[in-house]
Amino acid sequence: MQLIIKNLSKTYSNGVQALKDINLTINSGMFGLLGPNGAGKSSLMRTISTLQEPDSGTITLGDIDVLHQKDEVRKTLGYLPQEFGVYPKISAEDLLDHLAVLKGITNRSQRKELVTSLLHKTNLFNDKKKHLSGYSGGMKQRFGIAQALLSNPKLIIVDEPTAGLDPAERNRFLNLLGELSDETIVILSTHIVEDVKELCTDMAIINKGQVLMQGNPLKALDDLKGKIWSQRVDRELAADYKERLNVISDKLVAGKPTLHVLSDTKPEAGFEQTIPDLEDVYFSYIFGSQPQALTV
Repeated sequence: MQLIIKNLSKTYSNGVQALKDINLTINSGMFGLLGPNGAGKSSLMRTISTLQEPDSGTITLGDIDVLHQKDEVRKTLGYLPQEFGVYPKISAEDLLDHLAVLKGITNRSQRKELVTSLLHKTNLFNDKKKHLSGYSGGMKQRFGIAQALLSNPKLIIVDEPTAGLDPAERNRFLNLLGELSDETIVILSTHIVEDVKELCTDMAIINKGQVLMQGNPLKALDDLKGKIWSQRVDRELAADYKERLNVISDKLVAGKPTLHVLSDTKPEAGFEQTIPDLEDVYFSYIFGSQPQALTV
């Protein structure tokens, strides 16, 4: 199954153009959608999940016209939005059971079996009687995946799922996503590069409502080999380097900035070639001078 997005655009009433002629083809498996806050990721996710209408364009999921067959989409969609609200004074078991009824699973024994299975899958079974108000952020996110899996979806969308999680909960959540079926399309929308690096075999970078690239992360890394140069500099000199070089990122290491420069040749004395990582790929499109709308 493929999710195919063609020429999708959306401008809000305040004049903000959130999506600008988006074109993406997404296959089964984990797909990473990377971009800074405000890039248009959530607008795209809401449009795919039938929560808002675009101004123009088409979306198809297999043989389903997403924009005109909303009920069919919802039957096969699992969605975990960035802001996921829960009823605080109800247990995880009871709320999952209630949501299963809303999904059309009316057979009580079938529903109980499904809820129990999902609680085990998300490692929440031992806390199934606990009120959701007592869940940690990571536990709530795992509950969010449990509810998203209720109808055995063919398309799962998770929007900024690890923001605010501590490292242990983040790892648990990513491991859970990694266990989902290869037959399912899973879109991981995030601004955290490491999430995509660890899970996704295909990705896209979006900024200011436009797709800057789509492709395999390993291929994108290979294309940057020999083009990333690094040097630690005095803090007061960093701005000067940024004025004259294609600096795509800087990090403080022991109080001094380490600059990464995108260049086909050694930019200046003192810079050493470094092995690129996915952050370099990301920053090369967001802040560097990589060509736009590239497929790799």
